[in-house]
Amino acid sequence: MALEQQILEASKKHPKPARLFTYGTAGFRMKAELLPSVVFRVGLLASARSRKLNGQSIGVMITASHNPPEDNGVKLVDPYGDMLEASWEPYATTFANAKTDEELAEEFERLHTNLKINTSAPSRVIFARDTRASGPTLVDCLVDALKATNTEYVDYNELTTPQLHYLVRCTNTKGTQYEYGEISETGYYEKLSTAFKQSMKNAKSKGTVTVDCANGVGGPKLRELIKYLPSQAEGGVDIKVVNEDVDKPDNLNYQVLLRKLILSSPTRDSSELNYYGWQCGADFVKTQQRAPPSSKAAPGDRCASLDGDADRIVYYFVDNDLQFRLLDGDRIATLAAAFLGELGEKSGLASKLSIGVVQTAYANGSSTKFIAENLKLPIQCTPTGVKHLHHAAQRFDIGVYFEANGHGTVLFSAAAQKAIATHEPQSPSQADALATLTALTDLINQTVGDALSDLLLVEVILAHKTWELSNWASTYTDYPNRLIRVEVGDRYVFKTEDAERRLTEPKQAQARIDELVGKYTKGRSFARASGTEDAVRVYAEAATRAEADDLAQKVATVVKQFGGTAK
Repeated sequence: MALEQQILEASKKHPKPARLFTYGTAGFRMKAELLPSVVFRVGLLASARSRKLNGQSIGVMITASHNPPEDNGVKLVDPYGDMLEASWEPYATTFANAKTDEELAEEFERLHTNLKINTSAPSRVIFARDTRASGPTLVDCLVDALKATNTEYVDYNELTTPQLHYLVRCTNTKGTQYEYGEISETGYYEKLSTAFKQSMKNAKSKGTVTVDCANGVGGPKLRELIKYLPSQAEGGVDIKVVNEDVDKPDNLNYQVLLRKLILSSPTRDSSELNYYGWQCGADFVKTQQRAPPSSKAAPGDRCASLDGDADRIVYYFVDNDLQFRLLDGDRIATLAAAFLGELGEKSGLASKLSIGVVQTAYANGSSTKFIAENLKLPIQCTPTGVKHLHHAAQRFDIGVYFEANGHGTVLFSAAAQKAIATHEPQSPSQADALATLTALTDLINQTVGDALSDLLLVEVILAHKTWELSNWASTYTDYPNRLIRVEVGDRYVFKTEDAERRLTEPKQAQARIDELVGKYTKGRSFARASGTEDAVRVYAEAATRAEADDLAQKVATVVKQFGGTAK
């Protein structure tokens, strides 16, 4: 059967719903029942992308990260483990919106003709999913597309998103000078554990870190990683895992008992369910600025939360005055950048390595000031989205990028890795620092933000510095801030400039926001359409918590006025 006919026959099984789709910063993400045709068509694009790149393996991840359990999503991973090349995103949108099976087949053929893709060339795809109940059904949709296009594929079943990114790079670099690691889930654990042991040789961890896994795929994968790590007595770290109930997918990102209580109450509306039910995971901790009820943390206890697919992490603790203290992606970026700078100095490599930090508009203004004035490092602000931060970080020898939500990593350029590998230390202390720096190049997952890798990175740094979380928190004082999610009728009417810090549309909206900001001491606020949800996110900072909350609410009111009523 001809390729076109195979696609037509397979596509009939996955009719397109009557709505428009857009491939955004996180791929496609929405209610799971809307996704079968989308996932099928992403499979077609993955096959074409692989053929265009001479049979290199393309990754497909089925996940909706921190979204509620009834949602799901799908995104593509390029051969080096990074996000899909931006120029291909419109093709994903075009495929997803083809109105008929015949139109889809025509778009598939047009893409191959325009880009001179040989349909008889080899095509390879690897894929995985998180723990959502809809995952297996969507995998079947993907496989239908891969079979229809005669694509070789490997199903890695349930993985964290960063693990799939790792496997994509490993698969495509095997046997080259850029070989990244063993092509297996076991290889991932072994690489991290070996690097962790090496980086902890001159340090000792104290206390326990309690990790909230959002009842997502990060729970079982962290459990598995722990098997490869040394115990605290052996020079490792003591990790306590909570919120790891993946046997009931509907518990993802939720605190189970509280959600059941709310569902049983006929007086609660859906908005209250969204607010009160979302009681675990990194997004809850960041947006609500309080610990998950299940953490039961005592003052000073070290705690961290992952998101649903384990590509974000935030730390937090309760201080002696019983005040919640958040250590988010901004804090992780400053901690990592400062430590890497210290290792550069101690190893004798400082003059050969440029270190830079990449942030988004969501970065707390105090962190930006600390990086510039205390660490004296260059900063670049980009639009929200991993693809923007990752690209900007590649301009430095060592590029540190973290979004405030806890998603980020560190990139080492080829020149930096060569300088580190060939450097000859002049003293035992330089040798120790060099060994730690070398280990960190393997401990850090350089393909994408990885909550498990970043957890170990933070634990290594805290151990070397002999710091409690209170020491880390004291490096600078965050400006009080608030992040609000505002549901609107049409998020696409909100357009931005200046790295998403100012609105260009709707007209007059930015003027209204500027007027409000001017009334608050140290006021700063912006609004931007979410790339993953039908909502607009409003961020506000001010001199006091009350002022930040008030400013956020007033800007949210402006957004509602210009964005219309949510459907």
